[in-house]
Amino acid sequence: MFSGDPAERVRDLKVVFTGPMGAGKTTAIRAISDSVALSTDVPISGTEAMAGKTMTTVGLDYGECSIDGQWVLKLFGTPGQDRFRFMWDILGTGAFGLIVLVDNSQPDPIGDVERYLQAFAHQIPARRTVVGVGRTETHAQPGIDEYCRRLGLLGLCPPVLEVDVRRDADVRLLLSVLVSMAEVEHHE
Repeated sequence: MFSGDPAERVRDLKVVFTGPMGAGKTTAIRAISDSVALSTDVPISGTEAMAGKTMTTVGLDYGECSIDGQWVLKLFGTPGQDRFRFMWDILGTGAFGLIVLVDNSQPDPIGDVERYLQAFAHQIPARRTVVGVGRTETHAQPGIDEYCRRLGLLGLCPPVLEVDVRRDADVRLLLSVLVSMAEVEHHE
C-alpha cells in the first residue's frame, strides 16, 4: 500500500480494547469500524445479568478503521468476564496498543483499570495504553485526576480520557492518542 513515498506508507496497528463486562468494548468497536464489526455476543445468563445489558462477548469483537489515511487499525475487543481470560492472552499477542475501558458507575473502576493493565503488562507496555472512562456524566467520581493519581502511585502514566463509547468522535480520540504514541516511537 504505497503511494510512492515510503513516508506516506499505510501502516497496520493491532489495538486491543479491554475492560470489565459492560464497559463498552463491543459498542466502541461498532461505533468506529469502517465496515460491519464481527462480534461473538451471546445472551447473558441470569447469574451474570447487569442492568440493561442482555448480551456479552464470549470470544472477541473485531473491526477495522483508518486514521489520518496513514494507519489501518485492527481492533480486537476482549471478553470482560474472568472465565474468558484465556482470550486476553490470545488477543494481546502482537498488539501494539491497549485501550482500557471502564464504567465510572461501578464500585471500583480505578481498581478495574489496574487489574487490566496488570493482565496485559507482559504483552503491551503501559506506555502504549490509553484509558477511557465512561458514564462520567452521571457518576463524576472518581474524577480523572484521581485515576491519574492512583495509577501514578503504581508508576503508570497512561492518558486517561472521559468518553462516551457510543460516539465515533470519542472512540476516534482514544485511537488518535494511541496512534500519536506509535508516531513518537516511529520517529525515535
